[in-house]
Amino acid sequence: MSLGDEHGYRGEPGGRTDEGFGGSGQTRTRLPGSGDTDVYGGARRPVRSSRSLITVVGVVVLLIAAIAFANQGGGDETPSTTSPKGATAPTAATGERPVTGKNGEIPSGFAKDGQGAQSAAANYAVALGSDGMFKAATRRGIVQRIHDPAVADRLVSDLDKAYSAGFLANVGLNGDGTAPTGLTFVSRTVPVGTKVTEQSGDTATVEVWCTGLVGLAGPNSTKPVTETWFTITEKLKWVGNDWKIESSSQKEGPTPVNGDNRASSADEIAGAVEGYGGFTYAR
Repeated sequence: MSLGDEHGYRGEPGGRTDEGFGGSGQTRTRLPGSGDTDVYGGARRPVRSSRSLITVVGVVVLLIAAIAFANQGGGDETPSTTSPKGATAPTAATGERPVTGKNGEIPSGFAKDGQGAQSAAANYAVALGSDGMFKAATRRGIVQRIHDPAVADRLVSDLDKAYSAGFLANVGLNGDGTAPTGLTFVSRTVPVGTKVTEQSGDTATVEVWCTGLVGLAGPNSTKPVTETWFTITEKLKWVGNDWKIESSSQKEGPTPVNGDNRASSADEIAGAVEGYGGFTYAR
């Protein structure tokens, strides 16, 4: 959710990278532990928006956050959802026990197999899409916990430059990444499904189909919370007895047709974000 010359979703100027498709897999979730009229009242969420990527040290990393509404634009690049190995039942549970370990607030200790790689990729997508990526201290912790140490430090440095005061102001945030008084910043990524497209030994490539919420909730917000759909491709490496990200990329869709749901008020959105916790995702 993208720094760039078109409506990107969490990225800055850099090359767009599209990963290959194939394989199969589904995702299940485990819970770890939830109409006033204003700027939201009659708003229709945009159906599509193109996304830009940030490329550093050979790592295409998502600024998974609010740039979707900072730079408006359009696009129609949509990844294939067809698996050459045939269709499988959506979101079917497959029996692997979800992880119970934590690295900070991020799940860890994934199995060294396709299911473990999918679980890791889904949880890492959530971390990259969190509001913590907009604050220097928490961003550093997130990047270091989920990336291969060989690329993490350089990546932190480049991301610090990308999340500049100017960029944050364009998103509607203060220079330290906090929301202005009276507003609640929302940045959440919700995986819908996963699939392994490539796996060999200590490496795996996983696609994570996601929906996301991003924006500022509040009565005077000029950037209301909107919904986006995108697919993240993560190249993972087995490092230190767990899966870590070597590189990642993002592209738009698949995007469903918008429903006729009434847009909620700013207070309802802010209350939901503060009152409902997230999930640990497990294949």
